[in-house]
Amino acid sequence: MPIKIPDALPAAAILEHENIFTIESAQAEIQDIRALRILILNLMPKKIETEIHLLRMLSNTPLQVQIELLRIDDRPSKNTPEDHMLSFYQSFEAIQDQTYDGMIITGAPLGQLPFEAVHFWRKLTAIFDWSEHHVTSTLFLCWAVQAAMRHFYDIDKALLPQKLSGVYPHRVVRPQAPIARGFDDHFNAPHSRYAEVPAEAIDAHPELFTIAQSELAGAYLIAHESGKHVFVTGHSEYEPDSLKNEYLRDRAAGLSPAVPEHYFVNDDPDDDILVTWKSHGALLFANWLNYYVYQLTPFDAEKIGKIRQTPPIALV
Repeated sequence: MPIKIPDALPAAAILEHENIFTIESAQAEIQDIRALRILILNLMPKKIETEIHLLRMLSNTPLQVQIELLRIDDRPSKNTPEDHMLSFYQSFEAIQDQTYDGMIITGAPLGQLPFEAVHFWRKLTAIFDWSEHHVTSTLFLCWAVQAAMRHFYDIDKALLPQKLSGVYPHRVVRPQAPIARGFDDHFNAPHSRYAEVPAEAIDAHPELFTIAQSELAGAYLIAHESGKHVFVTGHSEYEPDSLKNEYLRDRAAGLSPAVPEHYFVNDDPDDDILVTWKSHGALLFANWLNYYVYQLTPFDAEKIGKIRQTPPIALV
């Protein structure tokens, strides 16, 4: 089935070139099917780039998925044309009376700031609270994990001595969890962050379960027992050159960044990139859509948030 995207979204041409089947909103309206409505709160600076990353991941499923884009506020974006924001992004006020089958909240380059110093912190926590009654399952990525852990579970982030950047080995510790279905026992995933959610704090919470972790990068894949919250501390959606571009950006800014670990051949930034995480990333997003969204959300969208769905399977 196709992934349904806003008319004229720039990502459409790129996805079509890659033989990813998309369908624009106007064409989808004539199909007799209820697509899954997925809301993406995009907090990343380069929003078009992040849109493409996520749409690639969400396209690997037989389900029809309708994508809507949300902005945190009306401040101009430094890295995204304002006409793009006005054409494709909605304000929270415009959608707050609606319901969604799933929601994705991206990371943001804010790991070194205290949460209260983030200018949109109060707005973000309001959206967090809203999602509890308007969204079936929310997928939090990277910095959004840290923010949601603080808000929902009173688990604070811990700053790392230096930026964690690279592709790290992970192992599945709860293989019965559907989000990990089809994963190899050991797999790789990219990380790019300045802070972490302490694994011991997660393990101490009775409603949270760690599903996959890394000796080097810590807790990676976590879920609430209901499946309503799913957390990915890394960037399984990253493209092959994403870490390289971040490294070159930081080097050009005079930050003296460390070379991303286990990423370049021979750890040489002038050598090729070792891509070892893409199949795992596609499977992760497909499993979330299938087991945590499609199998949990009511067919009648008006009932989302009004009735408690009984999971057809043990989610953790």
